[in-house]
Amino acid sequence: MKKEDKSKVIAQIKSTIEAYKCFYITDIADLNSERTSDLRKVCFNQDVKLLVVKNTLFKKALESLSEGGDFSPLFDTLKGSTSIMFSNNGNSPAKLIKEFKKDKKNNGKPILKAAYVQECFYVGEDQLDSLVSLKTKEQLIGEIVGLLQSPAKNVISALQSGGNTLHGVLQTLSEK
Repeated sequence: MKKEDKSKVIAQIKSTIEAYKCFYITDIADLNSERTSDLRKVCFNQDVKLLVVKNTLFKKALESLSEGGDFSPLFDTLKGSTSIMFSNNGNSPAKLIKEFKKDKKNNGKPILKAAYVQECFYVGEDQLDSLVSLKTKEQLIGEIVGLLQSPAKNVISALQSGGNTLHGVLQTLSEK
C-alpha cells in the first residue's frame, strides 16, 4: 500500500472514530463468510458500524486524535485480526457480541479485546458483562429525575387521598 493510500485510510478511520461516541475492538477472525455476513446484518440492524482494520493504521488514527486523549491503554490489544464496532450507544455492541456468541456456529466469536465507552477504557473479554449492564447518560438522568419526582408525587397523592376521605366523612355526616 502506498503512503498516500495509507494516509487516506488513516484519515477515514479518524473521521469514523470522531463520528461515534464509543468503539469496541474485537476479533472475528475464525468466522466464515456466511457468519461474518450475518454479523454485519445484525450490526446494521442495531446501528453499529463494523469495520475491519489493520492494527498499525488504527493505532496511527488513534494517535492522530488530538482532543480524544491518550488511547495508549488500547494499543496492547491491537494484535492479530482486528475489527472495530462503532456505536453511539455504549452498551449495544456489548449486547450484540454477547447474543452473537450464544450461537454454537460462531465458535465463540466475536471476542472482545477492548472497548472505549464514555471516555473509559475496558480491556479484556471479562469486561463484557459490565459493558452489557452499562447505562447511557440519558438513562441515568431519567432514573435520577424519576427518583427526585417520587417524594413529591407521594405527598401530592397523600394530600389528594386525604381530601377525598375528608370529603367522604363530611358528606356522610351531612346525610345523617
